Amino acid sequence: MELREYAELQKDELLETLQTLIQIPSVRGETEADAPYGRKVRECLDAALETAERLGFKSCNMDNQVGYCEYGEGEEMVAVLAHLDVVPEGDGWTVEPYGGIIADGRIYGRGSMDDKGPCTAALYGLKAVREYIEREGKAPLKRRIRLIFGTNEETGSADMSYYRAHGGELPVCGFTPDAEYPVINGEKGIINEDYVLSYEQSGPVQLLSLRSGGAPNIVPAQTVAELSCPAETAEQICKMQAEKIRTERTERGVRITAEGLSAHGAFPQDGENAIGRLMIFLTKLPLSTEKLAEGIRFVAEKLGMETDGTALGIAMTDEPSGALTLNLGVAEGDAHALTLRLNYRYPVTKCYEDCEPKLREAFETVGFTMKNQLHKASLYVAADQEPVKTLLSVYTEMTGLPGEAKSIGGGTYAKCIPNTVAFGPIFPGDVVREHKPDEYMEIERLVQNTQIYAEAMYRLAK
Repeated sequence: MELREYAELQKDELLETLQTLIQIPSVRGETEADAPYGRKVRECLDAALETAERLGFKSCNMDNQVGYCEYGEGEEMVAVLAHLDVVPEGDGWTVEPYGGIIADGRIYGRGSMDDKGPCTAALYGLKAVREYIEREGKAPLKRRIRLIFGTNEETGSADMSYYRAHGGELPVCGFTPDAEYPVINGEKGIINEDYVLSYEQSGPVQLLSLRSGGAPNIVPAQTVAELSCPAETAEQICKMQAEKIRTERTERGVRITAEGLSAHGAFPQDGENAIGRLMIFLTKLPLSTEKLAEGIRFVAEKLGMETDGTALGIAMTDEPSGALTLNLGVAEGDAHALTLRLNYRYPVTKCYEDCEPKLREAFETVGFTMKNQLHKASLYVAADQEPVKTLLSVYTEMTGLPGEAKSIGGGTYAKCIPNTVAFGPIFPGDVVREHKPDEYMEIERLVQNTQIYAEAMYRLAK
């Protein structure tokens, strides 16, 4: 039999294991001594490692931060990086989010696509590789294959930092099944930064509160500000007209609501930023405190509804990945301070020094102070280098579809572990369903991914 046939034979056992993993709600929880990312995440890691051991693979648990299983005896190692943690289920489900329900040729549940489904496909793909070699009398692999079970991809990838800091072996090549086909050979650099403007207010028109957004990597769909002001001023503000701005009188003054359009922070041009829209409106009001007024003018003029950093002087682009994108995802204000959280992504052939110092200087010039920063450097592997070349070959041969490497604005584990790139599980034209209600993976696609991952591991390791 061919390797793909051995992979197809794993279907029933694969589905049973995936159901078990989906039924564990492995959303990051409260840190405990033996569960750094919460009890349920630890439970899911235990379940995955127990399954790997039952299948006959050597396994290791690195202090409940990350685990792995291996096949083969070679000195060099090929890595597959998958993760077991999931985002919260959110609202809008028509099926049980953690049920692992199988219906209409699909398996439903949070993590079915991102990333428990691909993780399980890789595990049973590894089992198929072992059976193919042993039953077909193939030569032993020259490299070991290590499937790494991550537990913190959705909230920072601290697990991979722990892996590296505590002696985790680095691969000669590998992939993470947590993006798209054909192959992702470039990932933009990602910077999250918080800026705080402190002030003391005096006078008749003051900011009481401002709230918007839930995460820096989401374009906010609504922003609400409340001002205290005399009744006459409130009446004047309520008569002002602006696109997608709503005003209403309150006991202390006026409430202003700006509407936008939500989108992923990697594609802010697909949305409409409600924070920027509100800031532009606020510049028309007689705020009593100049420091706050200057800060609001700065945000309105330098960010506003822009998404590429032009007004800040950091606009840039390259051929593999396109333009820098900039998203002001969160704004929180009260009577004494305004906090902004930004998420911006620079092209794969550029670097931190090309944009961050200039942006920070612009904010600091008007009185903002940077409080927090998270930076993930850009990743780019040329299409004629490994593992990109082999993975493209596997994809085209297994699917009959044309294969061309591409870059994305998102970030994967490939940024954390050298010599790796993102590979699948989403095919061109597939409906995006990760992080959404009723997340699912088609069973046919799950088996197809198992076959592709098995072939990819085998070729990279032989």
